[in-house]
Amino acid sequence: MTSQDLLRELLGDPRVSKDARQHWPAYGSGRIAEDWPLHLWVSVQNMFTAYGTDHRRLRTLVSKAFTARRVTAMRPSIERITAGLLDELDELGAAEQPVDLRERFAYPIPIAVICRLFGVPDDARARLRRVVDGVFDTTVTAEAAQANAVQLYGIMHELVAAKREDPGDDLTSGLIAVREDDGSRLEEAELVDTLILVISAGYETTVNLLDQAITALLTHPEQLAAVRAGTSGWADVIEETLRWQAPIANLPLRYAVEDLDVGDGVVIRKGEAILAAYAAAGRDRSVHGGTADEFDVTRADKSHLAFGHGVHYCLGAPLARLEAEVALPALFARFPGMELAVAPHELRPGHSFISNGHESLPVKLK
Repeated sequence: MTSQDLLRELLGDPRVSKDARQHWPAYGSGRIAEDWPLHLWVSVQNMFTAYGTDHRRLRTLVSKAFTARRVTAMRPSIERITAGLLDELDELGAAEQPVDLRERFAYPIPIAVICRLFGVPDDARARLRRVVDGVFDTTVTAEAAQANAVQLYGIMHELVAAKREDPGDDLTSGLIAVREDDGSRLEEAELVDTLILVISAGYETTVNLLDQAITALLTHPEQLAAVRAGTSGWADVIEETLRWQAPIANLPLRYAVEDLDVGDGVVIRKGEAILAAYAAAGRDRSVHGGTADEFDVTRADKSHLAFGHGVHYCLGAPLARLEAEVALPALFARFPGMELAVAPHELRPGHSFISNGHESLPVKLK
């Protein structure tokens, strides 16, 4: 679907579920094979796939650990990580060779932030990145997807075991310790699957936000000039990027709890799967007019659904915005003459219909 209003309505409709076990007959009856490459997206047991009271319980527990205070306290750390990466880029730029900013800047910041936030040890970060990349790669074979899921669960079980043995001031320890009012905790499967959700989504979305924002400014120099002149702000860049190139293009899956009449003679039948197309909704011409496909930081209405809507609105949205708010101005201040090292049409999208970023982002640092 491409209608922003319709997508918002469905995202907030209690008759739309994310629980495949309850509301997707094809899954509940076993017709969705375990080797389906997207199986992990519907089989995890966390707030991403929960419905109704189960979702409220899980989100409440996670919210107790993932607090606004904890996110705000990450700013100095994000600033240090960014400054260190910029120093490294300075050295690379001296060689006057193109540098892949996705690999050397957009990736390292959120992976370092999320790993620090959740207490992931340094020696596990490379493995974690590989398997999370595999989760979002929708071109892999069924066998590769299954093997990747096994590795991902292995890493998360190792992390939980380590934090049970030696708790720290991190979100993993917080999720292990958090309790409901009645004293109950996250069950082991819920805990591990919650870590998979928040760690995977927590850095992949930010990687793409940084990637697409950098690309947008380098291909729209007049927009960059407006930001540098102070007529537009970095918040404008971030929100327009989220609208113009949503970090998550399409997100599986939701299910109709009952027949849904969505207008124009279209009925989504009970039990049918729904794919939320966030990127398309950001380009809705009925909302953004004839310039919906254009990147424009001066646009008055930058409304988007990049972080979702309703009860499943992304808990990590403030952290993603904070990372971009720190990283983008620092990058463009350090390298004011930076430019793409290839023609814009040569940039290739990543291997995913879920994740919306580039394979690489080669630039010349100046």
